[in-house]
Amino acid sequence: MANPIEVEGLSKSFKVPVRETGVRESVRSLFRRDFRDVRAVEEISFELAPGEIVGFLGPNGAGKTTTIKMLTGLLHPSSGEARVLGYRPWDRERDLLRRIALVMGQRNNLAWDLPAVDSFVLNQAIYGIPEEAFRARQAKYVETLDVGDIVTKPVRNLSLGERMKMEIVGALLHGPEVLFLDEPTIGLDVTMQRRLRNFILEYNADTGATVLLTSHYMADVVALAQRVIVIDHGAILFDGPLSQLADRFSAHKKLTIEASDLPDDLSHWGRVLERTPYKVVLEVARESVSKTAAQMLNQATVTDLSIEEPPLEDVIDRVFTRAGNDDAED
Repeated sequence: MANPIEVEGLSKSFKVPVRETGVRESVRSLFRRDFRDVRAVEEISFELAPGEIVGFLGPNGAGKTTTIKMLTGLLHPSSGEARVLGYRPWDRERDLLRRIALVMGQRNNLAWDLPAVDSFVLNQAIYGIPEEAFRARQAKYVETLDVGDIVTKPVRNLSLGERMKMEIVGALLHGPEVLFLDEPTIGLDVTMQRRLRNFILEYNADTGATVLLTSHYMADVVALAQRVIVIDHGAILFDGPLSQLADRFSAHKKLTIEASDLPDDLSHWGRVLERTPYKVVLEVARESVSKTAAQMLNQATVTDLSIEEPPLEDVIDRVFTRAGNDDAED
């Protein structure tokens, strides 16, 4: 069985107008405009297996949304190839469009002045969803997201969190096999984020859908994805298990020790991040963690000891910092 998403050497460039400041240059630009090429995505390659949920990470302007727009047919690439469910997405073939869905956190796909339920019926007609399947899915999703009391309200009267629930329901009614999620929880409170994440996991488990997710909330990535693709300046920096991201890009772990007789000087074991009379938090070189923990157990009456990976946000920040330093050296 072919992978639902296959990308090979995909690139996208944009021509951006440029001019110098000043009245003279402003007048000149009316008659002759200068442009420069901006490489938003540069020869990226990856594949997603059936049923896989993959986090697609990168800073603003890294090329994430441009990539998703190419994979959903909203943009044509400058070069390279991609297949989604066996189709070239920018050909916009009807059979493909019936089998994928795109949810963008800051884009409204529902009719603004109508109740969401009316847009659901419109989607049924557009996608040709059989009546029985449509009713069953709508009832299940409305119940799961607990939105039965707001589906008849005009979308313009909904809060951001309520609207995002409606967007998710509307996007999944036709049973897409591939789901593209671009910042689906942006601006939502913690409770709403958790509920949407659980809903996505349930949909993935029930249908076997493949999901490509972008998010600046690392909690989304940790909860949903076991594999991540990290992109910056249009190029892929990392593609692999989430568990290996810290191993590759972070040289330290956090060691927390609670003891009644901590030594006065702990600097030779690592960098002291936090210190109280009975507790210390150290940043320890990854290769020295086991040795340091053993020494602490031998030299102090330890009541509790924990070893943690650095926060994912810190690891991602180090990835981008390293990439920026490499560019500067080039």
